[in-house]
Amino acid sequence: MCRNRFSPISVSLVFVVLCGIGGPDHARAELHWQMEKTVDLQVRLIALAEADPRSSFFSTHEVFVAAQQLTQDESRLVKLVYTFLPYQPRLSEYEFDYSVVHDVRATRDRDCDQTLTQITTDERTRTQVALKYSADSPVLNTNRHHSALPCFSTTAQDYTKAIHRPAPPEEEY
Repeated sequence: MCRNRFSPISVSLVFVVLCGIGGPDHARAELHWQMEKTVDLQVRLIALAEADPRSSFFSTHEVFVAAQQLTQDESRLVKLVYTFLPYQPRLSEYEFDYSVVHDVRATRDRDCDQTLTQITTDERTRTQVALKYSADSPVLNTNRHHSALPCFSTTAQDYTKAIHRPAPPEEEY
């Protein structure tokens, strides 16, 4: 008579251990508090930094430097990456005016944080890239900002609405 050397409990334990080692869900379970969440943002578009040509088949993106409204009187500079499909409008086609506050749902993306100098420098040629400023926006002082701007990614589906509000007194960014 042949006897099984492994008990059903030890076989189950080995199976659970082997399934849990090295998988992406294992790391995600340990770092669940570091996972990025979607947040509601209110931003004023200051300048368009990068705009890919519209594709007929694939998604395209625009990169903005924007002022995130933290409170009525307080804002901070952020980098906003807006992704859209061929049949969707560009964010710059809505109202590219500093007096307009755009409501968007966005995800914080730490991998795309950049300083203003990095945003305005072409990586291939190391030349300065001119920003396309929105109407009535303050001009950015790239020498003043040395820390990375927090980057938020959003899509055309996550765009909520544009609200007309008077621009705050002239701020220097």
